[in-house]
Amino acid sequence: MTVDGRVARGDRTRAAVLDRAVALATADGLDGLSLGQLALALGVSKSGLFAHWRSKEELQLATVERAREQWLEHVIRPALQAPRGVRRLLALHDHRLRFYEGGTLPGGCFFANAEFEFNARPGVVRDRLAEAFAEWMGLIERLAREAVEAGELRADTDTRQLAYEIESFGLTAVMQARLLSPDTAYRFARQAVRDRLDRLSTGGLP
Repeated sequence: MTVDGRVARGDRTRAAVLDRAVALATADGLDGLSLGQLALALGVSKSGLFAHWRSKEELQLATVERAREQWLEHVIRPALQAPRGVRRLLALHDHRLRFYEGGTLPGGCFFANAEFEFNARPGVVRDRLAEAFAEWMGLIERLAREAVEAGELRADTDTRQLAYEIESFGLTAVMQARLLSPDTAYRFARQAVRDRLDRLSTGGLP
């Protein structure tokens, strides 16, 4: 039991450190993230962090994984509680915007920032970000197909195109919210997805 307790505390500590790393990366860039910067922000020794991550690249990859866990917790899992079909698609978009609105991350969206930062930098970090993005787009498209199969969206709906549009509205919102009025950006993004789904709907939106 003692060993299990230590492991659990270690896991919580590691998660807390990586939460800070995700937050720092949204403000200063994932490439700017280092063990030294993280140690300074946390007020701990660099050597203590070095025991967990032996290099900057290992820390970056662990930070990407932690950001994925946050996304799963705050966006995907809550959305999947909604009924299958159009309501689940709307919930996914809404929970994404709620996550941004909550201000958990000072720089807005970890993935939007990191993807812009690494899209022209070959390597394992870019590859992992690309995998995460493909998984996300695949989820949106799958939920769109389920809405078609449920008879809530027209049978001729191009679900890949629809997923692209929903992602575009979410990305535009988080980018514009940093420069313009957040309330306006998120309100427009919600309405844009509702309008698009309404045009494809077989019986109007719930």
